[in-house]
Amino acid sequence: MIKNFRFSVVWRVGLLFGTMLLWVFLFMQTEYYVSIAMLGMVIIFQTVQLIRYVEKTNDKLTRFLESIRYSDFSRSFPDHGLGKSFEELNQEFSRVIEEFKKERAEKQENYRYLQTVVQHIGIGLICFNREGEVELINTAAKRLFDIATLRNIRALGDIDEKLLRAVTGLKGGNRTLVRIGLGNETLQLAIYATEFRMHGDMFKLVSFQNIHTELEEKEMEAWQNLTQVLAHEIMNSITPIASLSDTVHMLLTKNTTPRNGQYVIEQEALNDVKDALSTINKRSHGLMRFVNSYRDFTQIPEPDFELFSVAELLKRVRHLNKGEAEVQQVTIDLEVDPESLEVTADPQLIEQTLINLIKNAFRALESTNNALITLRGKLDSDGHVLIQVQDNGPGIKEDNLEKIFIPFYSTSNPSGRGGSGIGLSLSRQIMRMHRGTLTVQSGRNEGTTFTLRF
Repeated sequence: MIKNFRFSVVWRVGLLFGTMLLWVFLFMQTEYYVSIAMLGMVIIFQTVQLIRYVEKTNDKLTRFLESIRYSDFSRSFPDHGLGKSFEELNQEFSRVIEEFKKERAEKQENYRYLQTVVQHIGIGLICFNREGEVELINTAAKRLFDIATLRNIRALGDIDEKLLRAVTGLKGGNRTLVRIGLGNETLQLAIYATEFRMHGDMFKLVSFQNIHTELEEKEMEAWQNLTQVLAHEIMNSITPIASLSDTVHMLLTKNTTPRNGQYVIEQEALNDVKDALSTINKRSHGLMRFVNSYRDFTQIPEPDFELFSVAELLKRVRHLNKGEAEVQQVTIDLEVDPESLEVTADPQLIEQTLINLIKNAFRALESTNNALITLRGKLDSDGHVLIQVQDNGPGIKEDNLEKIFIPFYSTSNPSGRGGSGIGLSLSRQIMRMHRGTLTVQSGRNEGTTFTLRF
């Protein structure tokens, strides 16, 4: 067996050339027609064999490409003793095939890992394409909706039409809450959707989490806080009213005497009764104002969204508070970056929110030298619009940071200018209606910053 491909080709070409010379000699000089015919067949055979031998390289390359095309990595490319160049070619083919096999194995392992994670997590996941065909549904989703499988997303309508409308109408990157009844159970679902493109088709991945228990706990906690505040405020008003009513009754009983069919009361007692009734009247009006504040808190109008300039809004708010700032000797600075910053919201509601925050800042700065309020508009790292109200006051106590957003909760104020306690809770409610947030950062002697994030 010839061990070198190059030498083998030369040997075969030389043999073919010699055979052709012999055939020409016989054809020109003799009349051995049978020998000439047989020698011609030998030439043809040698030519075919030489072509097949040379085309082994193409055959190997074809088999290699087919292995990649059909992901068939079971083929091997052993060395047939065709020389060093073929040895290197075979080794490279085998090495590439091994790399593909390794890459495929890693992808399969990653796929199995992701499948395990998706099926294991407690949040329900459903992925479907634009035709509604479900590509993925995990165990948590099946358990949540008590179904064995789901082939088309429209089948969610059999569970609850509100659920189907929420899932199909939810845009990528948005979230919503849906309350549905499933059998004897009530589900409060937090739904989040994201959209992506794969293989030229659009897909929507929707997550479902039942937060009914958590909402009930938070709702109960909120009601307890609200009840405590309401009870505190009402008792503060009712107690003096009841006490003064007893006092008036006692004064009228002890200091009135019947005379000629009429009752006569001493002047001093009459003055005491007038003072008591006046106090009852003032406290009753205070209680009515408190009730009206609660009504305002529960009747916030729906936002009327429009695109407006943040800089113009902040300038308008500063102008509205210019008089009080001069009286209290507070400087109000404006910082907007970029100057053309715009936001889509209800300008009236956002303006009311900023006014509430500035009023709180005024009260916090009453005993501060070089008092400063900074109104700032900017973008955060995610491209969301931020509007901030910052003061350089004494800050808020850590114990009060979470309580200040509870309706009717008000921190003590030495000047007696404390508000009704609904300003911050009202402002946070307005931001929730804008699908935004209102947060606070504060520290002792470090000032306070309220941030509206849209």
